[in-house]
Amino acid sequence: MKPTDLTYQIIDHTADLGIIVKGTEIRDLFIRAAYAMTDLMVDGDIEEKGVDRELTVEGEDLPDIMVRWLGEVLYIFEAEKLVVRDIEITSISEPRLESVLTLVHFRKGHHQIAREIKAVTYHQISVERKDSEWEARIIFDI
Repeated sequence: MKPTDLTYQIIDHTADLGIIVKGTEIRDLFIRAAYAMTDLMVDGDIEEKGVDRELTVEGEDLPDIMVRWLGEVLYIFEAEKLVVRDIEITSISEPRLESVLTLVHFRKGHHQIAREIKAVTYHQISVERKDSEWEARIIFDI
């Protein structure tokens, strides 16, 4: 999946920003959630060559893993000014997610900050199977 194939729904939430993301498989859901958050934060082409980095997170359950996963992606952007270009989730199960991220440097003039996201919250977080697909509801502190 490429970020250009991304679909997600923005939901209204007082003083925050929320999204609903859907995926056919659990890996797909977590990938789409990270791409959606990146899409909300960064405008500009991120097709340049990047550097790969392994990222592993652990949590109590799938919602906790989602918050920690997106929190790490957000931290990489905020602290290191690196933007996610590609994602491969190599393993996911409660309580662990293992991935390889391809990251590119945020370049002023080439990229723009679309929205500042301060944090991924636990407020109303959900990750659940609904019929034939997975769905996540995520609220960001902006």
